[in-house]
Amino acid sequence: MASNSIPSIMKGVVIEKTGGPDVLQYKTDLPVPVPKDGEVLVKNEFIGINFIDINFRSGLYPIPLPYIPGVEAEGTIVSTSSSGQIYNLKPGDRVAYIGNGTYAEYSACPASKVYPLPPNLEPSIAAAAISQGVTALTFINKSYHVQKDDWILVQGAAGGVGLWLCQLLRAVGAKVIGTARTDEKMKLAKKNGAEFVLNYSTEDVAAKVMDITGGKGVAAVFDSIGLSTFSSSLQALAQDGTMVSIGNTSGAVPPFKITDLSAKNLRLLKPSVFGYLRTREEFVRWAERLFGLVAKDEELRKGVKGMVWKTYELQDAAKAHGDLEGRKSSGKLLLRV
Repeated sequence: MASNSIPSIMKGVVIEKTGGPDVLQYKTDLPVPVPKDGEVLVKNEFIGINFIDINFRSGLYPIPLPYIPGVEAEGTIVSTSSSGQIYNLKPGDRVAYIGNGTYAEYSACPASKVYPLPPNLEPSIAAAAISQGVTALTFINKSYHVQKDDWILVQGAAGGVGLWLCQLLRAVGAKVIGTARTDEKMKLAKKNGAEFVLNYSTEDVAAKVMDITGGKGVAAVFDSIGLSTFSSSLQALAQDGTMVSIGNTSGAVPPFKITDLSAKNLRLLKPSVFGYLRTREEFVRWAERLFGLVAKDEELRKGVKGMVWKTYELQDAAKAHGDLEGRKSSGKLLLRV
């Protein structure tokens, strides 16, 4: 089913070769995608920017070229495929989704990863929440099931996922130690739920964590920084602790000896949120849980708004990537269509 008002060309951002932010080309004559079996076409309103977009753009993660970046957005369905399972989604539904090719006016995405939004949810909240919020929620339940009063270390606590982790960990009653590398980012992490905040660029994080926890260490570390913090994360863990490597903003984690895990019986995971969202049922369950929390928890809803560092126009995607990659930002970055 399709609307007669859908144009044939659109504005969007495309990369034809991998490299720095300058390879992001803003164009006004890209073809509007046609939804395939089991897909819906969404007219995007707000688009979430994630560090994985940089990994694709830079060539760290191989992609077919040309390529429209982006893995999440919110908007309104304007058409659906005539075949395949579309889960009762229909034109006019306001939705958030996880998919590919979101840096554009229109995106065709699998209906299985599209979630109808509550009618009272303010614009841009879903784009700021759907990917990183679901990521944080699944990680603290599936990668390591956080319990009340657990000591948890969040390395990179002022980043997009880091702020979500701090908010959600506080909600479940965990005791959160966050790290950041500037005073401004440390204050933001503290505001969003970190009980203690350390500067990972100037302080001995592992030693400080041991002091804070009375020499025991933390039950789990969620580390989005990678190269700069991997060693201190392992050292900060308690006996039988769990290291969850969730990102590499400072560079990829170097090779290490697996026997380094033996002394304290440590576990090491490198999860992908997509591994926890393999089915429609899994995606809906976590999305419902996330937006249910946002809808009923005014403090969390305010926190989501506060997580948005800046909203850029679509044509300024290269500037947004430069700010994120240069680590000038704190929290979530959005594009407005």
